[in-house]
Amino acid sequence: MLFAIDVGNTNTVFGLYDANSDVGDGAERGLVDHWRIATDSNRMADEHAVLVRNFLTSAGYDLEGEIDGIAICSGVPRVTVALRDMIARTFRVEPIVVGPGVKTGMPIQYENPREVGADRIANSVAAFDLFGGPTVVVDFGTGNNFDVISADGEFLGGAIAPGIEISLDALFGRAAALGAVEMTEPRSVIGKNTVEALQSGAVYGFAAQVDGMLGRFRDELGEVTVVATGGLADLIAPVSKSIEYVEPFLTLHGLRLVHAKNT
Repeated sequence: MLFAIDVGNTNTVFGLYDANSDVGDGAERGLVDHWRIATDSNRMADEHAVLVRNFLTSAGYDLEGEIDGIAICSGVPRVTVALRDMIARTFRVEPIVVGPGVKTGMPIQYENPREVGADRIANSVAAFDLFGGPTVVVDFGTGNNFDVISADGEFLGGAIAPGIEISLDALFGRAAALGAVEMTEPRSVIGKNTVEALQSGAVYGFAAQVDGMLGRFRDELGEVTVVATGGLADLIAPVSKSIEYVEPFLTLHGLRLVHAKNT
């Protein structure tokens, strides 16, 4: 089995893939279990070991006997170091860590390819595998990433904007009269109270951002397929006019593909 680890600035997602399983479709094909925790750059290797051991054993999997591959993409260097240490001490497997020198099968058309985040590469590899190109991936995370893949399977670049939650945190921090609200779609675009007004601005405002950016991408590329992923994709996709597909485990699928190319 392959243990895939996607470390984001806010959350870390673990996925367990079984190559012999036909369960699921798209990015979820072969995904037999998954777990999500808050990313903590202060978490030590031993703490990661306890978490991973509990995840696997509680789901009925053998920590050492069944895991024959590990793939990681991480945007948090301290967590990457801790995970490498944990894996060296816990598993008898050399992990594939997405980064310079790792085969992805995707040419990176960026001025400095080393600047492209590992999650953006994994997402792009997965999106091209599932949908071909040209395709745009919208990843709703700490930042809202727009990753553009050409018809020939090249990573062309994209755009990065502040994410929904971090934007609201900044607003709440600067506006003393405003408090945190539940992230859900309000009754209407025109909010009738402060909570609904904030929800409208967040949900419909960021959906409009996505639709506006996709319109500009189409001006340069023509028609594109649009796939969303990330923690808040299910919230924004239904009210967006541009998002066609939602793949919550797109990054994990990309890790599986990259791992296969390097083993």
